[in-house]
Amino acid sequence: MEFEGNKYPLHNYVWELIQKENLTPGEKSRIDKCIDIISAKEKEDEKELEEKPLTEEEAKSLYHETAGLLRAITDLKEIESGTLKEDTRRFQDKFNEQRVKDARLWLEFIKNTSK
Repeated sequence: MEFEGNKYPLHNYVWELIQKENLTPGEKSRIDKCIDIISAKEKEDEKELEEKPLTEEEAKSLYHETAGLLRAITDLKEIESGTLKEDTRRFQDKFNEQRVKDARLWLEFIKNTSK
């Protein structure tokens, strides 16, 4: 992402944060600053979409960029609050439960068909 002449490796930053088990107060502070920067860029893009004469291709590109920025803001807020880790764990638990159920069904199927 580029904002005010500076480039920010947003995708890499979000990915690094997702991989961390716990965040330090400094990291949480940087997340807040990052959210502020992304929000400002998103508002800038939104204003450009509303007011600037754009080709269809430029408008689509700007729309997709804005959608990506909004997703990044949501991800960062979820990382900061810890809900992303919680949701991920819940999903993994459900997935593992389903795998066990599927394995049991297959074993029962094999047992019944081999009689």
